[in-house]
Amino acid sequence: MKSFLVFTFSFVFFSGFGQIKAFDKLEMWYSQQHYKTVYSKSKKYISNPDYNFSKVPQLYYLMSSLQLSKNASWLKRHPDVIESGIKAFNEIKSSDNGKKVLAAHIYELAYLKLDLDAFVEDLIQKGDADLSQKYSNLINSCFIELPNADELGEVDIVDPNESELSSDSYALQRIEIIDFAKKHIGIPYVWAGTDTTGFDCSGFTGYVMKNAGKTVPRRAIDQYGSSTKITEKTARSGDLVFFDNGSGISHVGIVVSNTGEELTMIHASSSKGIIVTDVKQSSYWLPRLSGFGTYLY
Repeated sequence: MKSFLVFTFSFVFFSGFGQIKAFDKLEMWYSQQHYKTVYSKSKKYISNPDYNFSKVPQLYYLMSSLQLSKNASWLKRHPDVIESGIKAFNEIKSSDNGKKVLAAHIYELAYLKLDLDAFVEDLIQKGDADLSQKYSNLINSCFIELPNADELGEVDIVDPNESELSSDSYALQRIEIIDFAKKHIGIPYVWAGTDTTGFDCSGFTGYVMKNAGKTVPRRAIDQYGSSTKITEKTARSGDLVFFDNGSGISHVGIVVSNTGEELTMIHASSSKGIIVTDVKQSSYWLPRLSGFGTYLY
């Protein structure tokens, strides 16, 4: 990649912003596709001087407005969204903080690009050449340097051979990880929770892995990004399983099962707290299953 992404891409893995609750909520709402909420909240944050130190609200305002613009009636009420989107993106990119914000949200941007590419194809199929060209211009102006979403997910897949599987040097640690994780069953779900008073999904995996001597990033999307990618066939207890709700990695759990067994995970459910779930029997989680990663290989 070129330009601002060249020197800032590694920022997402080796640095981070402090936990700002308002920004965390924007991220959560966006990942859950509550674009109208993100749009209205980020608009308020932009006008609030308390948040002038960061371009995060501007970015979420931009991303949510572009997602909403795929609705014809919404676009009719906001006809300048494409032109203002290009302007807003360039303004974000022009500042040092904006460059860091863009790099730290590269996954969301890559999936937004994927959504907009699909939308352009749909417009072409419908014969709307004018609007499809406008969105193509926006993509080329703002997102041309971004990697494709699939390039961020399926990289460096490790597929150990049978001898490696039978001589897992982490076998004892895997047992300890699951035993420790199960001690927390029933602890409630708490947004941004990272301790025994309450966990969110990545807060729980981070807490358990830290107890095992492994330091992992705070967010699920970054835990996936920095883990060693493995296949479902070779995933074992103590590895991580990731889920995508359509806007990038949004949930993570710890694999409880071993190879050859029905895939189960222990995770922080927003409705039930820490529970064990049979992924393959879940009509909610199975369609969202995205990939596997490990810190034990």
